[in-house]
Amino acid sequence: MKDTGVNFRHLYYFWVVAKEGGITRAATRMGLAIQTVSTQLGLLEQSLGKSLFTQQGRRLVLTEAGRTALSYADQIFLLGEQMQDALAQAETKRNRLTIGISDSLPKPTAFRLLEATLQMTPPVRLVCNEGPFDGLLTDLALHKLDLVLTDRPVRSGTPLRVFSHLLLEGPTIVVGSEQLAATYRDDFPRSLDRAPFLLPTRNNVLRGKIDEWFDHHGVRPDVVGEFDDNALLATFGRRGAGLFFASSMAAADMKDQFGATLVGAVPEVREQCYAVSNERKIAHPAVEAIMSAVHQGVLHSA
Repeated sequence: MKDTGVNFRHLYYFWVVAKEGGITRAATRMGLAIQTVSTQLGLLEQSLGKSLFTQQGRRLVLTEAGRTALSYADQIFLLGEQMQDALAQAETKRNRLTIGISDSLPKPTAFRLLEATLQMTPPVRLVCNEGPFDGLLTDLALHKLDLVLTDRPVRSGTPLRVFSHLLLEGPTIVVGSEQLAATYRDDFPRSLDRAPFLLPTRNNVLRGKIDEWFDHHGVRPDVVGEFDDNALLATFGRRGAGLFFASSMAAADMKDQFGATLVGAVPEVREQCYAVSNERKIAHPAVEAIMSAVHQGVLHSA
C-alpha cells in the first residue's frame, strides 16, 4: 500500500487547532504545551508540502489547502466516531430488537406477540416503530429494522429481498359497548342489519373479508366510520360510536382495554399476523422467543 506521508496524529493536531481557532486554545484542550502542538502542525504541513494556516493579525486563518484538508479531516474523524459507535452497538445488538409494527395490525395482537420477549434473560430492549406497511418494508430492506409485524404477507414480485413468515391465524369477534352489545347480541348475525359499525378502510386486508361476510349473511351495516389506524378505530369503539371487529385473541382484554363486550363470534373472518424479515430463517433470539411462544400455544391461534 502506498504511503501517503500523512501521519494521523499530526492530522488530529491540525483538526483540533482548526476547530479551536488557534494553537493556544488547542493546546489547552489537549493538555499539551503550545510548542508541542505547533511542532506537530509544522510536521503535517511539511509532509503535505502545503501551508494550512496563514496569520491574519493575531488569528490563524485556514488557507485554501487548509480548508480542503479540514473537510477530509472532518470525514475521517466522523467515521472514527461512527466506527466506535458501531462496535459498541454490535456488543449489545443481540439484546435489542427493533420492530416495525404496521398501523393496520391490532395493538393487542402486537403486544401479545412481543410479550414473550419481556420474559427473556438477559432482558431485551424493544424499540417499536409504527407506520404504513410499505414504508416499514423499505426500512427493513435498509436494515433499519430487525423485523416487521403486519397483517399481510409481502406481495409476490416485490423487488425487495424480504420474506414473510405466518405467525398467527385466528377468528375474529364483533364487540361493542355494553349498550350496543345488548341491543345487537340476540339473533346474531341477522341482528347486525343496519347496526352502526366502525370498519377498517379498504386498504386493510381484513376489510375485504368483512364485506364478504356481510354479503354472505345479507347484512347491510350502517358504516359510521372507516379508519386506517386500528387503535383510533378502537378508541371510537370505546366511546360507543359503533360495533367493531376484533381478534378473538384479545377477547379477554376487550372489557378492560376498550370497555367492549362480545356481541358474537365470526369464525369465517380470520385475522392473520405475519413477521417479515430480511432472512428466510430468523435467527434473532428475541424473534425465536416469539416463535416459540406461538408454537407452544402460549399465543393461541384458533
